[in-house]
Amino acid sequence: MKIWIDADACPRVIKEIVFRASGRLKIAVCLVANKSLAKHETRLVRCVVVGEGFDVADDYIADNAAPEDLVITADIPLAARIVAKGGVALDPRGEPYTEDNVGERLSMRDLMAELRAGGLLQGGPAQFSLTDRQRFASSLDRLLTRMVRGEKPL
Repeated sequence: MKIWIDADACPRVIKEIVFRASGRLKIAVCLVANKSLAKHETRLVRCVVVGEGFDVADDYIADNAAPEDLVITADIPLAARIVAKGGVALDPRGEPYTEDNVGERLSMRDLMAELRAGGLLQGGPAQFSLTDRQRFASSLDRLLTRMVRGEKPL
């Protein structure tokens, strides 16, 4: 089992929560990004820098993550790819992606993009909060506990 992080846009506090869980449970972590990251590499944490380009990091994660792995991403299309191949995905705000919700989330993402492109909506997601951090930590703990035990995570 491994934890994959779509690291380009993942908040630092989320990475730190994952690193602590990784150390406690002895689970390997792989951060994947288009640019060099701050040095996090330890025995359990490694960084992979992929080439520039649209979805290159996402493609790397989708191609290399196994169904028993956990992928942390805010990228809904990547999460949909992971869920479709039987994997587990969690967004940085602590919401799991499932077969039941990922299609709806993709549709909502596309609708919001159209509204922004048409000038009918401005801005993006709400600023990352303490509540988001706590929700993520709780969700991560629940998921990892179930996955380490070999139970169905969601």
